[in-house]
Amino acid sequence: MARAATLAEIAREAGVSTPTVSKVLNGREDVASATRKRVEELLHQYGYQRRGSNSATSSPLLELVFHEFESAWAMEVIRGVENVVREEGMSVVLSESSGQLSLGQSWIDGVLARRPTGVVLVLSGLDKAQQAQLTSRDIPFVVMDPAGDPGPDMPAVGTTNWNGGLAATRHLLDLGHRRIGMIAGPRRMMCSRARIDGYRAALETAGVAFDPALIREGNFHHETGYQVGLELLSLKDRPTAIFTGNDLQALGLYEAARELGLHIPEDLSVVGFDDLPIARWVGPPLTTVRQPLTEMAEVAARMVIDLARGNPPSALRVDLATSLVERSSTAQPAATDHH
Repeated sequence: MARAATLAEIAREAGVSTPTVSKVLNGREDVASATRKRVEELLHQYGYQRRGSNSATSSPLLELVFHEFESAWAMEVIRGVENVVREEGMSVVLSESSGQLSLGQSWIDGVLARRPTGVVLVLSGLDKAQQAQLTSRDIPFVVMDPAGDPGPDMPAVGTTNWNGGLAATRHLLDLGHRRIGMIAGPRRMMCSRARIDGYRAALETAGVAFDPALIREGNFHHETGYQVGLELLSLKDRPTAIFTGNDLQALGLYEAARELGLHIPEDLSVVGFDDLPIARWVGPPLTTVRQPLTEMAEVAARMVIDLARGNPPSALRVDLATSLVERSSTAQPAATDHH
């Protein structure tokens, strides 16, 4: 194991002054990009890390990054992080990567300049270079509800999406439904894929063939729930029940059903996913899979603060359990009149 290099040694090898290396470390903008790149490579190559200085040099801030502020959903996450941060006498900085699942260099520069205690990334991951940049500054990070596979060495907090999809679909099967549609989330997201797999597993273990015509890809927004909801409900042999990949899509589906003169749950059973507060207030109140968002955010915030204090968590991957919450949007299918 090579001895870790000092800043002076890195500066010498990069052919720049020590203050320049220091500027790169602190995310200052007044450094030529070629120089910055060279210094970053050497920091990474030497595994440079600000040793044990996190608490002394970092700000009492927790950086919370969303790939987009999906209002109701994001509020639950912010609440969880706030609970932990308040206890610790810290503050939260919110940033958004404007719908991108990857974060740009300008965001990284901002983080390096702010020097937060740690970073909680919601859905978005970091590429290897970004991980190296944060690691060399001794800024720990945790991904919450990762969209992709965060990899074995990235601390992550998720939920049991597969079980949730299974429970939602099994509930509809138990009520007697056989034509069960699904409005999924984006296939590139792991959480969404896992929910689809749970849905399929429930159907197939119950001896019901999986029908690709009954599944649509959404984007977790209300509008797609409405649009693809209209498509599914206009099929000649329409589904008698639909599992939506999240509550917002369920609300869009409610709107589509209303427009077509269908009543929930008499003509159509609906199950959501998330259990946002609004699920209790819509008419009829929504049966949904509860994803413990606030608790997930608390665990992620606690994990990142522990890492900053040099106490690595016992497990790098934590999945909190989902549970089915039965309300009034699901019922037995009406006796069919088409033979």
